[in-house]
Amino acid sequence: MNRIRTTAAAFAVSLGAATLAVPTLAAAAADEPTGPCAVRQAQVDRAEDALARVTAVFERQQDRVAKAKKRVAKADTRAEKRSAKAVLARAKDKKSDVAKDRKAQKMRLTKALERLEDCLAAPTEPTEPAPAE
Repeated sequence: MNRIRTTAAAFAVSLGAATLAVPTLAAAAADEPTGPCAVRQAQVDRAEDALARVTAVFERQQDRVAKAKKRVAKADTRAEKRSAKAVLARAKDKKSDVAKDRKAQKMRLTKALERLEDCLAAPTEPTEPAPAE
């Protein structure tokens, strides 16, 4: 009896996953870019979105560092100061990691823009070879 329930449950899950996958595939096919440089434009759009996300994280980390510096300045006892300095060190470490990610994402965006510009500058119509005589 237990084996039958397990098999039925597995079948139901696989059937549910298959029905969810069909609309997802249809939506993905509808979102496919068209045109000669559409793929490059999509890459640029994704890179810009990623840069916006990384920049938001970087700004939050900057705020955390600023708050940690204020906490160190306001600390009264040695224990509070030590704890605040540890928090500040962790915040600075995370900020530097995010700064590296941000710099890398800026470079990715720059390369994506270069590829898009190259694609747009390329002739759109294929040139036919001259007829041989």
